[in-house]
Amino acid sequence: MGAGASPGIAAAVASSKDDELAAVLTKLPAAELDKIKAALAAAPAGDIPLTNKNSAFVFIKPHAHTDAVKALVKETFAAKGIQILKEGSIAGEEIDKKKLIDQHYYAIASKATILKPSELTVPNDKFKAQFGIDFADALSSGKAYNALEACEFFGVDAAELGKIWVAAGEAKKCVKLGGGFYVAELTVGDKSGYVFNAFFMGMRGKFVAPGSSIYYYSVTFDSRKLSWADFRGQVLGPTDPAKAPEGSLRGKIFTGWEGMGLKGVPNGTDNGVHASASPFEGFAERMNWLEAAPETDEFGAQMIAAGISKETIKAWSVDPRVKISATEEGSLFDNLEDINADACLEKAIALNKLATA
Repeated sequence: MGAGASPGIAAAVASSKDDELAAVLTKLPAAELDKIKAALAAAPAGDIPLTNKNSAFVFIKPHAHTDAVKALVKETFAAKGIQILKEGSIAGEEIDKKKLIDQHYYAIASKATILKPSELTVPNDKFKAQFGIDFADALSSGKAYNALEACEFFGVDAAELGKIWVAAGEAKKCVKLGGGFYVAELTVGDKSGYVFNAFFMGMRGKFVAPGSSIYYYSVTFDSRKLSWADFRGQVLGPTDPAKAPEGSLRGKIFTGWEGMGLKGVPNGTDNGVHASASPFEGFAERMNWLEAAPETDEFGAQMIAAGISKETIKAWSVDPRVKISATEEGSLFDNLEDINADACLEKAIALNKLATA
């Protein structure tokens, strides 16, 4: 089934079972078809219809991973009709080894820990305007580092690198190259270099520190009773917990942090709980954190059935810029944010068609 598959396929897949589904997906390899059929037919009778099923990935951040916060999350989910399908803890050592947090924050982390400076697309005009040197010369002289390399080069840990980065910013030795993309000239003793996105290391360190862990929930809820926008805005609460509704998770953690065993006041980064911003992001996060395969995930299976290739799904999972109209490009994640699963799927199909037109 090619990129031109009709949006009607999504509805057909959502309402079909067994033989009907096989008829819709006749052009797929038999082995893959079996996996997709199993994913779409896995829900027990009486469960939420597939077209109304919103599925998200939620986790308690390391700073808030306490029994009291876990109890609050479960109590809130039960009250809001949010079903927990799977839950568990992931240790910082595993997060570090598998680079799970790096993938989660890929747009930022890719420049800090995953890609080498030579693999980055650096706008030379901005680089040279700030530092008075061409980026190519910085590379050839061996003075360009990602944040992970910089820790080794300077002989410092993530926390210390973060402090050095802040000092460089205050000294106006840092420049923004693009969205979530920064470089600064850092100096430690007689060593100096151009370092990309070193601020990420402080974020990363909280997730991978020895003894740290997250506690995750793979959840689903009925879009007829709770929209995705309300799931994020009212159940989770906005990024800044000080502005969160009183009854939201982030709002309750903000006002009750001491009694819940947190060591400090929650803020815009340490805000207690993360939740997917869209059904597609939920799917991408399940692929990352839970190693879900597209063809065995309900949302992923629907995407494949609608003609979106696994290669495209993988590329989309790191929030690339995509065509959003005949003349415009934008963030994939931004364009799928805060909409229910059925609308998200239809919009994903439309974006896929634009990309292949």
